[in-house]
Amino acid sequence: MWARSALNLSDLSSGHTKAPDRRIVRVGVLVSGNGSNLQSIIDHVEAGKLAAEVACVISNREQAHALERARRHSIPALFLDYRSFPDREAFDAAAVDALRGHGVELVALAGFNRIVSRVMLDAFPGAILNIHPALLPAFPGSHAQRQALEHGVRIAGCTVHFVDDGMDTGPIIAQAAVPVLDNDTEETLSARILKQEHRIYPGAIQLFVEGRIRLEGRRVLIDRDGENVTGSLCNPPF
Repeated sequence: MWARSALNLSDLSSGHTKAPDRRIVRVGVLVSGNGSNLQSIIDHVEAGKLAAEVACVISNREQAHALERARRHSIPALFLDYRSFPDREAFDAAAVDALRGHGVELVALAGFNRIVSRVMLDAFPGAILNIHPALLPAFPGSHAQRQALEHGVRIAGCTVHFVDDGMDTGPIIAQAAVPVLDNDTEETLSARILKQEHRIYPGAIQLFVEGRIRLEGRRVLIDRDGENVTGSLCNPPF
């Protein structure tokens, strides 16, 4: 049985996130690399499809292209050198200070290659999301697309989930599936999954913003306003 207190998600279990009373939620994005998911979030905000503001971007890598993406959109971009901190907790404490200094309410991990500590989890209870390039709980951790190919799955995909103490183990908010083709490489499968990441991550953030998420045990339930979701993906098709 999943312990709700591990994530401090009492606000979610009682019905809604902390966000519904606000039209715009300030989001802090943690990145380590290229930042294509960051760009997707920015693009959705600027197109009026996401009622959020990217308040700041923080990276543990100075040369991360994501920082340049942020600067191009006049978003505060901060490099925190993890090597200058004695441990994960000290790094996270500095990141929390920066996030709070920019009024961040929701933290989005977007290709962030560090496991967050209890310092970060306690600072933003129930308000840290992550995107992972696999259909969790299958293939957590690094090189998920390679793991999927080596395992021989016929359907792969991506997952948006709440962050908890584990490695990609938090409650699942949204998933998208893609077929695995016989001639797929890690690169081609990754590219196909990435397109879906760019679609579902902003969508999951918008669900948070609208207060349409609640928890029952480990299950994240979504208020769909009567929407009936049907259909399936079968590979090979029959």
